[in-house]
Amino acid sequence: MADIDNKDQAEMDPADMEDVEDVEEEETGEDENSKARQLTVQMMQNPQILAALQERLDGLNGSPSGYMESLPKVVKRRVNALKNLQVKCAHIEAKFYEEVHELERKYAALYQPLFDKRSEIVTAAYEPTDEECEWKTDEEEELTVSKQDEMKEKAKLEEEKKDEEKENPKGIPEFWLTVFKNVDLLSDMLQEHDEPVLKHLQDIKVKFSDPGQPMSFTLEFLFEPNEFFTNTVLSKTYKMRSEPDESDPFSFDGPEIMSCAGCTIDWTKGKNVTLKTIKKKQKHKGRGTVRTVTKTVPNDSFFNFFSPPEVPENGELDEDSEAILAADFEIGHFIRERIVPRAVLYFTGEAIEDDDDDYDEEGEEADDEEGEEEADEENDPDYDPKKDATPPAECRQQ
Repeated sequence: MADIDNKDQAEMDPADMEDVEDVEEEETGEDENSKARQLTVQMMQNPQILAALQERLDGLNGSPSGYMESLPKVVKRRVNALKNLQVKCAHIEAKFYEEVHELERKYAALYQPLFDKRSEIVTAAYEPTDEECEWKTDEEEELTVSKQDEMKEKAKLEEEKKDEEKENPKGIPEFWLTVFKNVDLLSDMLQEHDEPVLKHLQDIKVKFSDPGQPMSFTLEFLFEPNEFFTNTVLSKTYKMRSEPDESDPFSFDGPEIMSCAGCTIDWTKGKNVTLKTIKKKQKHKGRGTVRTVTKTVPNDSFFNFFSPPEVPENGELDEDSEAILAADFEIGHFIRERIVPRAVLYFTGEAIEDDDDDYDEEGEEADDEEGEEEADEENDPDYDPKKDATPPAECRQQ
C-alpha cells in the first residue's frame, strides 16, 4: 500500500500538489487564527494584563501627526474652545485634591490615637494586655484548639526561662531604627555613626496644615533625652501646591511639593555626626617646615535630611541641588504615606515582602512583553535578523 501511495503522489499533477499544499496552509492558518482569538479573549479577561496594557498606553508619547495644522480655521477655533474647557477641568481637579487634603486631615485625627498607643507600647509607657497581644498566624489557625493550648504553654515556659536568663527589655527596643534599616530608601541614608543616635528615636508623627492655610505637612521625629543633642523634636515641613500652572495648565497632575524646610539641631559639643574632623599636613614653601592642620568638613549622615538645600525665590537650582531635593521629596512622601501608617509591618519585614512582590510582578510582565516581541519578529516573514542592530541581551548595559 505504501508503494501505491507513493506512486499516486508521483503521478499527481504539480498544480494539484500546489492545491493540496495551499489547503493545508489555509487549514493551519484557521487553527492559528482560532487559537489567537482564544488567547486574546483570555488576555482581555485578565485584569492584570489589562492594567499593564493601560500603563503601557499611558506611557506612549506620540508625536503630532500634522493633522491640526491642516484643519480649517473654523475647526481650530473650536479646538481652542475644547482646550479652554480642559483648563477649567484642571482647576476643578485642583479643588478635588484640596478636598482630599481636608479628608486626610480629618482621618489623621482618627488614626492618631492608635499611633499614640503604638508609641506608648514601643517606649514602654504602656504594657499591652494578653488580649491585645493575641495574634493568630496562618499556622496557628490550622492547628486544633488543644494543640494550640499545648504550644502556648510551651512558648510561655520558654519565654519565662529566657526572662530569667536575661533582663527583661522595656517596650520594643530600636523599633524605628529597625524600620529604617529594613527599608532600602532609608537605609541608603544611614551611616554607622547615625545608628547610636537613632536608637533614641521614639516616634514619627505627621501633622497637616490647619484649615484655610496653604497646603503642607510636617514630619516630626520625637527623641528621648540623649547625649547627642538637646532637641526633643526634629521637624521637616513640606509645602505643596494644588493648582495648575498658568503658563502650562495641562501639565497639572495633582498636588506637588514645592519646597521644604528643616530645623536647627542643637548638637552637644563633639557629638555632631554631620561633621567630621580631618587632619592635613602642610609644608611651608620658604622654610620647608611641616605642620598639621585640623579641619572640620561635612560628613555623610541621615541627619543631613534636616538641612535641605534652600529653593531661591526664582526657583532656579543647580543640578546637584535639584537631584537632592527630588530625592528628599520622594523620601518625605514615602515616610508620610507608607512608613508612619504601617510602621509595624516594616519593622517585621511583612510590608517589604509585599513591596518586593509588586516589583516581581512588574518584572514578569516585562519579561512576557519581551517574549511577545521576540515571537512577533520570528513570525514576521519580512524580518531580517542581520538588519537588527540591537546587541544581544548579555551585551547591553544594565
